[in-house]
Amino acid sequence: MHLKTIAMALLLASTVFSMQPLIAAQKNPPSLSSTQAPAAKLNINVASLEQLEAIPGIGSRKAEAILAYIKEKGPIKDVTQLTEVKGIGEKLAAKIAEFVIFK
Repeated sequence: MHLKTIAMALLLASTVFSMQPLIAAQKNPPSLSSTQAPAAKLNINVASLEQLEAIPGIGSRKAEAILAYIKEKGPIKDVTQLTEVKGIGEKLAAKIAEFVIFK
């Protein structure tokens, strides 16, 4: 009789402990960090100042520079042309390219 009780207790305990990661995942759902890309890429040529500022690595000055460049020279066609914007080098342009499209 005691053997059945012990076996049932062990089975119950193992079930409870195996559920802990599942329960923890439900209480703490993963959140997006500021470096993760949104589901859809942003068309850089029609983006607003606020939308550009939301791109990691782009602050208000760089967003304003992008808008000024587009206004003066027309749509940005590719990541190489993006490096022509004041304050954007090759490294930042490559990072930005993960979040935008050029249409």
